[in-house]
Amino acid sequence: MTIPEPCPTPLLTLGHPVLRQVAKPVAAVEDEAVQQLIDQLLATVRTANGVGIAAPQLGHSLRILVIASRPNLRYPHAPLMEPTVLVNPRLVSASDQLELGWEGCLSVPGVRGQVPRHQTVEVEYCDRHGQPHRQIWQGFVARIFQHEADHLEGKVFLDRVQSEADLLSEDAYQALEIAALG
Repeated sequence: MTIPEPCPTPLLTLGHPVLRQVAKPVAAVEDEAVQQLIDQLLATVRTANGVGIAAPQLGHSLRILVIASRPNLRYPHAPLMEPTVLVNPRLVSASDQLELGWEGCLSVPGVRGQVPRHQTVEVEYCDRHGQPHRQIWQGFVARIFQHEADHLEGKVFLDRVQSEADLLSEDAYQALEIAALG
């Protein structure tokens, strides 16, 4: 018997109140509903060409996020890594060095913004099996973590953009990307 893959779940977009709530810790990662939510997050980030997703984006105010960096239509330069599920993630430390970089969000369609983020982060979390991990990420993957962790605090990348001059439409951003490739 083949078990069907979970269907992607519709994403909440800016304006939905769940996106502005501080997410609650997950008490029992082995709970069937939590495991189903993790499967939905993994399916949705893949089909939506995202590189990360957080539970609030699917309407669940829980401290779960997925980092799923891979080259795709929205992020052709993204490094390839196995999707990583982070339950109850906690930022342990962050470098003083900040980098400005372009970000978009599945919950803020059609807009990109220049956002300052720490170049390196050290994070503690549990995986979907409840096993503890400690990880250091740099560059683009560190940016993904910080972006998704913001969702757990009720923030979106627009809250971190320093000026309206640092905003572009998705079409204008894609044109910049094409021009940069040469």
